[in-house]
Amino acid sequence: MKTRAGLLLFLVSVAAAAVDGGAAGVQWTAPASWKVLAARPMRVATYEIPAAPGAEPGECGIFHFGKGQGGSVEDNLARWAGQFEAAASPKKESRTVHGVRVHTIDVSGTFLASGGPMMPSQGERKPGYRLLGAIVEAPRGLVFFKCTGPAATIAKAQADFQSLVGSLAKSAASRL
Repeated sequence: MKTRAGLLLFLVSVAAAAVDGGAAGVQWTAPASWKVLAARPMRVATYEIPAAPGAEPGECGIFHFGKGQGGSVEDNLARWAGQFEAAASPKKESRTVHGVRVHTIDVSGTFLASGGPMMPSQGERKPGYRLLGAIVEAPRGLVFFKCTGPAATIAKAQADFQSLVGSLAKSAASRL
């Protein structure tokens, strides 16, 4: 009986370890260490990224505005890079993950925090910040993954971000 109860507890903990999400015909699995935050306007989901030692936590916001909405991939990558001053050239990459085209960016420097996903800086400067972003060409429009935070926190979360991107796939409904 103890073995069965232990097995059940293990299976429940494994099922709870991943936080699944989906929008616009794609699905993903968020890292188990990322905490789901309360719903926010214009966001599909928001996750808190655990802090690196001596740093603050980061945040990953996921956005979908509808098919044909939110601007082009290049416009958004340029806008995200433009939210940093004193930044080295952003690292950009494009690849296909499980049949879905994904464009990524990695940029760091002084983050010019904005008032929202499509808004310019409100004047708050955050030195030593980093952004890992992905724009997914989903069946029903672009989905934006924007992870920001202190550089140390985002560096610590880089493998988790790559895992999230690697989990992207068309949802069952969009494959019909």
